[in-house]
Amino acid sequence: MKYNKKYDINIIKLNKTYLDDKNNKTTALKNISFNVKKGSMLALLGPNGAGKSTLINILAGIVNKTSGDVFINGRNHELEERAAKQSIGVVPQELVIDPYFTPRETLEFQAGYYGIKKSDRITLKLLRDLKLEKKENAYVRHLSGGMKRRLMIAKAMVHSPQVLILDEPTAGVDVTLRELLWQNIKDLNKKGVTILITTHYLEEAEALCDDVAIINKGEIVINGNIKKLVKKIDKKILKIYFYNLKTLPDGLKKIGFRKHKSNEIFINYQPSKNSIDGLINEVARYNIKIKDISIKDATLEDLFKKITR
Repeated sequence: MKYNKKYDINIIKLNKTYLDDKNNKTTALKNISFNVKKGSMLALLGPNGAGKSTLINILAGIVNKTSGDVFINGRNHELEERAAKQSIGVVPQELVIDPYFTPRETLEFQAGYYGIKKSDRITLKLLRDLKLEKKENAYVRHLSGGMKRRLMIAKAMVHSPQVLILDEPTAGVDVTLRELLWQNIKDLNKKGVTILITTHYLEEAEALCDDVAIINKGEIVINGNIKKLVKKIDKKILKIYFYNLKTLPDGLKKIGFRKHKSNEIFINYQPSKNSIDGLINEVARYNIKIKDISIKDATLEDLFKKITR
């Protein structure tokens, strides 16, 4: 795979090996190759210890690769290190902010680290975009958890990077704050920012992202469009609701139906082998009055479990 300017992140045959004090090797990344399209959102998923953190740290310039190539916004990560780092912003899982600074001071200092002239800084715009303008002069230690998370995103955007990496952006926040952060992330993406997200909330990845890369034991095991990949999973769940069903007929048990409640049965089935009409007709044979039905398609969680099991 060669560098392609259609992508904002190009990872080509990337390897990372660690050596301990006794010269024993631990391979964290094995010949990884994948791309992130310009203006897209990609979810990087994997179980604990799969290599996600190592990969992100290499992209952020914190960890050195063993071999392979990385391009950020067309810049070779090794040969054009400064330009590559200017093209990327990273929001770590930990809250790395001084509690005695205000949000405005935090962003101003961060912009200074990147050598941005005061006349070119976008501090006020970031505060407005991430709904922090009313707290711009409050101490960070007095901000809510959600505000601190949003400030971390703003801090990563002070140099207007083309690529934003978010490592578990909603870890530890409640549902309301999670939805607000989702909206902030979507707004940035609509403005053209390419976003890579790691998360353990699979429903979050499915709601936010078009594409996914799943890493397991240091290798990319699947990569592509989420909807297309999930469609390939030959699994659905049919639920049938009744006014009342005392016992489940043995004939329905034999084909895989199970009773969930007094008024509900379900079956996990393969669309390639069974049709909805056929399953409902099987139930109708027993003269059971059906109240309602629902069908649950396969999800990203099903794909993840299948790949990493």
